[in-house]
Amino acid sequence: MSRRAVILAGGQGTRLRPYTIVLPKPLMPIGEYPILEVIVRQLIAAGFGHITMAVNHQAEIIKAFFQDGAKWGVRIDYSLEDRPLGTMGALTLIPDLPENFLVMNGDILTDLDFADFHDAHVQKGDIFTISAKTREHRIDYGVLDTDEQGMLSGFREKPKATYQVSMGVYMLASRALSHFPPAGAYGFDQLMLDLLAAEDPAYVRNFDGYWLDIGRPDDYALAIEEFEAMRHRFLND
Repeated sequence: MSRRAVILAGGQGTRLRPYTIVLPKPLMPIGEYPILEVIVRQLIAAGFGHITMAVNHQAEIIKAFFQDGAKWGVRIDYSLEDRPLGTMGALTLIPDLPENFLVMNGDILTDLDFADFHDAHVQKGDIFTISAKTREHRIDYGVLDTDEQGMLSGFREKPKATYQVSMGVYMLASRALSHFPPAGAYGFDQLMLDLLAAEDPAYVRNFDGYWLDIGRPDDYALAIEEFEAMRHRFLND
């Protein structure tokens, strides 16, 4: 079964400046490959035969690098936004999306099993599936709880909280597109609220493996370090 993927690669990478002044964020190198090439190689290994890259900022550089995908033995084409359309709005420009397809950000380092993620969504039949990661946040202060009169009612020393965050990897059924506006920007957050309002919510699938968003300089530096140390987890080349 040939699987279809859309990679969102149109962002300006403002959090990664000055690195992204010259290169678009998805072409920032991780080891010997740009992060976007790592993703492409992972998708190919997972049986994705057709990849569409939704591009905008510095689109010509990305298109010149990947061309039609023949170098990697995969079909790559492009959807060009003439203005930013948000995380989901770019999908409205792609006319040939199949019944189920994967959508992901182009700046993620993960060892997620993309084939399993795809097939589990298809089998379950949900309208939208989110790959999620549990994160822990620790507050570095003593937290004071007070009542309405300002009297101390409780105290917590450096408490921590856990929560699930979106990894920027999704599976969509084509019927989700019926919720999209016919034109204009449309974000992941807006779609989630619309699905909740329609009582057809997304399924959240927690992932226990490795995930890192390289959108900030500190995370990008960490990705470079950890990619070399754990290369076998990401690529089988």
